[in-house]
Parts: sequence; structure tokens; C-alpha cells
Amino acid sequence: MKTSDFDYHLPESSIAQTPAEPRDSSRLLILHRDSSDVEHRIFRDLNLLLQPNDLLVLNRTRVIPARIFAKKEMGGRVEILLLRRRDELIWEALVGGKGLRVGKKVLVESDDSSRRNEVPKSGDFGLRAEIIEILEGSARLIKFSEPIEPYFSNVGNVPLPPYIHEKLADPERYQTVYSRDVGSAAAPTAGLHFTPQLLDELQAKGVKIAYVTLHVGLDTFAPVTEENPEEHKIHTEWCELPQETADLINQTKQIGGRVVAVGTTSVRTLESAGQATIDDGRQTVPTIHGLPSTVSPFLGPTSIFILPGYQFKVVDAMVTNFHLPKSTLIMLVSAFAGREKILEAYNIAIQEGYCFYSFGDAMLIL
Repeated sequence: MKTSDFDYHLPESSIAQTPAEPRDSSRLLILHRDSSDVEHRIFRDLNLLLQPNDLLVLNRTRVIPARIFAKKEMGGRVEILLLRRRDELIWEALVGGKGLRVGKKVLVESDDSSRRNEVPKSGDFGLRAEIIEILEGSARLIKFSEPIEPYFSNVGNVPLPPYIHEKLADPERYQTVYSRDVGSAAAPTAGLHFTPQLLDELQAKGVKIAYVTLHVGLDTFAPVTEENPEEHKIHTEWCELPQETADLINQTKQIGGRVVAVGTTSVRTLESAGQATIDDGRQTVPTIHGLPSTVSPFLGPTSIFILPGYQFKVVDAMVTNFHLPKSTLIMLVSAFAGREKILEAYNIAIQEGYCFYSFGDAMLIL
């Protein structure tokens, strides 16, 4: 297995620059793993494709308005992308700018003047940040003079991926309609297609809905650079699968329903809980063919790396977007459906004019 095995060519015109409106009007490619058959639908048709007793698992993380701008004391602008909070004042962040050594202080600006022909308003709030530790590459530990969260509405910008060049008119379009737990540097984009009405229709049909939380880090989108993907150091993310979700999963399995994960983040959370259940011996009865007979709650960091050959322990079906070449995400969906089937489905999607990546169309893998 080589990283190049997961490469494909995508025309730039296939990269979605704006989200579909309404959300559930995006296209939906259905891939049947057993037959390799492909269908073409609209996302709101998900109500026709899921069955009563299926369980839809959603990641309710909420994206931090993590892209902020600052000014050096001696002049010069700095871009800061917050990744995760260490404590009340200290954050891990990526920084853009010269001379950002330990001890360097910056003054946070109140708007993003890089997108406007305006003079940035520095120091409106007296909010300062200091570089206290150099991490790998452009990553730094930054200590703010006071908690930054109350200032997000004034200084924070939506951290859209670099392949999206259009300005987002409504920042809420980079949040799922069910987002709740603030902590992600990027959106769990498979969930962007859902509307409150579609969720209501699914529940009225008998589809149950459960929630997990995984705070998405930017490394999610990073390409694998090692020739052998097994040598890639996967990112670590914090996730939670609560007791009520574990109970619904176990009930669904007992009655023969399917656990349908929405997005690779939900997949990683579910499979982390499944693996932990086995590793910790938290079983009411012995495992069957290596699979957990019950799933226990899970809380904490996960660095699970799902590659072809992995045996899925919880997930039966998956809603997902189209992923970047040579990324850990295309490797994950290849592990679920088969590399050849995924690449063929991607080729069909390109030929049929589907939109790719964060604001693009979706797949349902059954």
C-alpha cells in the first residue's frame, strides 16, 4: 500500500466555492459496497434511503471563529489561527508573520482588513497576545492578556479552508444546524447538508438520531506525505461518545438496525469507542468475530488511523463528502468501501459534475 494509491486528479472547477442553498439541495451519490452500483440523488432524498430503526449519528461540534489578526508592537500584521485551548488564556495556534519568537507581543485587531480596503482598528479592546513557546513549524503557544472567547464576535473570522476563495456571506453556513459544543478549527462538513426539516422528517419515519462530539483539527485535511501511509503520524483530536448515544447504538444493533455515521469525524469517534470497549474488556458477553457486543461511552483523545484492512466495529453506513487526494480521509472511506470502488465513484462524480470538498456534494456509502 502506497500513498500514491489514493491519488486522483480533480479539476479546479470541481471545487465548491459556496455552499448549496438550501442546504439539502446538494447532490448525493449513493455507493453500494456489495454490488459497486452507483445512484444519483438529491441530499433530501436521504429520507427515502434510510429505514426505520436506523440510527443517524451526528457530530455536534461547533467551529471556533478562529482566524484572527493582530499588529506587532513595531508594526507589521500577523495572522493567527487558533487550534485548541490549553487553559483559560493559552492556545495552540498557527501564526503567519515574521519574527514571531518567544516573547514577541502583538495587539489583536478588531476586524479583518485583509479583505477590506480599510485601516485596521487595533487596540479597541486592549487585547494582547504573547508568544510563549515555539512548536513545530509555524505552530506556537500563545498567551492572551485575558480570555479571548468574549471577543470572538468582534475579532474572530470563519477559518475557511485555503481552497475556498469566495467570501462567506453568512458565517453560520460553515456550521451545522445542530452544532453545540464549541471547539473545532474546521467544520464537520458532511453535516452541513442537513436542515431542521430533514431531521424532523427522518425522525418521523422512525430513524433515531444520536450525537457525538469530536473537535476537528486542521490536520484532518493535511495530505499524507510519507510514501508508506502507515508511517504517517495521525493527528490527535478530542472526542466524546456519551452514555445515551452508547445506549442507542446498542439498541440499534440488537434490533438489526444500521448505525449510520455522518462524516469521518463521527466515524472516528464511533470506532474509537468500539476499539476502547474491546481493549478495556468492557463487555457484557464475549465479542463475536472480534466485534464488540456492546459499545461503552468514550471520552478523551483519539489518534485512530483507519486504513484499508481495518475491521469496522460499529459503523454500518456512512454519509460523507468527497475528500482531498492522498488524505487520511480518503484512506478512511477506502477502508470502508474499498479503494477501487471509492476511486471509481470519484471518477464518476467528476464526470457527472459533482462538487467536491467542504462545500461540495455528498456520498452515502451503504
